[in-house]
Amino acid sequence: MDLHFGDSKPTDDERAAVDALLGPPESSWEGADRSDADLRWARGGRAARDRRDLLLPGLHAINDRVGWISDGALDYLCRRLTVPPAEAYGVATFYAMFSVKPRPATVLHVCTDLACAAAGAPQLCAGIEERLGLGSGVAVERSPCLGLCERAPAALAIRAGDPVRTAVSAPATVHDAVLAASAPDSAPEEPPAALAVPQAGQDGLMLLHRVGVVDPASLDDYRAHGGYTALRRAFELGPAGVIREVTDSGLVGRGGAAFPTGRKWQATASQPDRPHYLVCNADESEPGTFKDRVLMEGDPYALVEAMTIAGYATGAHQGYLYLRGEYPRALHRLEHAIAQARARGLLGDDVLGQGYAFDIEIRRGAGAYICGEETALFNSIEGYRGEPRSKPPFPVEKGLFGKPTVENNVETLVNVLPVLTMGAPAYAAIGTPRSTGPKLFCVSGSVERPGVYELPFGATLGDLLTLAGMRDGLRAVLLGGAAGGFVRADELDIPLTFEGTREAGTTLGSGVVMAFDDSVPLPRLLLRIAEFFRDESCGQCVPCRVGTVRQEEALHRIVERTGADAAGDIALLREVGRAMRDASICGLGQTAWNAVESAIDRLGAYE
Repeated sequence: MDLHFGDSKPTDDERAAVDALLGPPESSWEGADRSDADLRWARGGRAARDRRDLLLPGLHAINDRVGWISDGALDYLCRRLTVPPAEAYGVATFYAMFSVKPRPATVLHVCTDLACAAAGAPQLCAGIEERLGLGSGVAVERSPCLGLCERAPAALAIRAGDPVRTAVSAPATVHDAVLAASAPDSAPEEPPAALAVPQAGQDGLMLLHRVGVVDPASLDDYRAHGGYTALRRAFELGPAGVIREVTDSGLVGRGGAAFPTGRKWQATASQPDRPHYLVCNADESEPGTFKDRVLMEGDPYALVEAMTIAGYATGAHQGYLYLRGEYPRALHRLEHAIAQARARGLLGDDVLGQGYAFDIEIRRGAGAYICGEETALFNSIEGYRGEPRSKPPFPVEKGLFGKPTVENNVETLVNVLPVLTMGAPAYAAIGTPRSTGPKLFCVSGSVERPGVYELPFGATLGDLLTLAGMRDGLRAVLLGGAAGGFVRADELDIPLTFEGTREAGTTLGSGVVMAFDDSVPLPRLLLRIAEFFRDESCGQCVPCRVGTVRQEEALHRIVERTGADAAGDIALLREVGRAMRDASICGLGQTAWNAVESAIDRLGAYE
């Protein structure tokens, strides 16, 4: 294989960043000091190729240390992993948080997505750029959703170095955001995760009952509040018994697809091919979604326990937790929780002395909405561009590294704990026959108390908005995020179940509920949704790659032609939307038209 390396050399910092991850190079083939004798024969190639999955962590290591990825750094990383530089360049340029062009060591990401846009993000960006001016040493980047919608508008500062330093400003002001960027160590500490849970401490909560009650850093506190009861119950039941309980509970995936969790686990467990893998999808990038972040920040040991149970039930001994790169506090909390669990015999070669080996590795995303799609996530972990795969084969047959894989999101996994502690019949009695158990909803926008709410399936949209403090002048509610649909202010009796929203002609999605009042310009909001999908399309298939661009162009024309007839562009939007829905390879293109279509048909957006 001709790798076509260039002549650029890594700096000492870049070399140190890669070596800290991979260890020192063993030969000149891997980038050690040149030795003619050493180059007479190759060694280590196969072992290096087996480490292709370390490409993304390697890119993170360079970007964290230096702030961008130079040609020399990329070449050195590619030598260490025997990855063609052209392929690695394609991976590095796939992610929004990386840069292959020089930029300042400090980057300030300012969210301009839906909740933040409604809360004044454009004015915030303008104020920050005016305050910082040229030559400030800070790069200001307009960012898609940072998952801080309950504290909109939001900004995230990242300063490269050893160690990398981060600071969050939310709700952000010009002063606070500039302080976070210029002096991240001096920025005010983030508020506790419990402030994102208006119901914190209330009786009757099942998924959020520990958030704000336990110390998220303390394993002993977690165990004192019922932690690891479910894992002990799982060992009593055995793998087949656990799957039977999860199946009988009626638990379905909480990421939006609503696939029965027990069926997915059973299909993976029954595969003869080994090894099996477990992947936790913590890359919640849907605008308006932040429930998984709150769970990971406020109750990290619950996720570690739930992943261990899922691995035990499906015959997996290795779990990967794919965490979005915009969640620095969740990363620190989970790293600590995994280390503590490993030290106390709750992860490792002999979990709880039961002879079962299981461990968890965290893999960080780097800003790509498409990596929330399960097969794109697998490609990302394996060191390739995060593009979706064609199905079949399905992940339960050939998933991560071509092996049987079960993939669930954070909320789905955490639901397994009450299923085992209270029993399947009691869990199934909550909610409705087709949507069982509790559901987390992310409420933001024009409400008095934005945050994560836990309600049993079957509560109405009006019930939820009443809890959140609905403001006067409500115009529309967006369900399911950018990939969801709008409903009118007079449709608040819609039951919040998968079947109820489907019958109402909309979607529940991952649980996003964004309220907008009359002060929000709807055409501009729809244009932002179109811009989001254009930016986040991986470009693999023509319907999505071209359709998202045509959708944005048509919406631009409508917005700019104030008072002009929009009928022609609306007809074009419908045609493009149908093509994307019918022919796109994955859910991004298939849902990119949903919100715009619902705004036209239900809200009369351009009348």
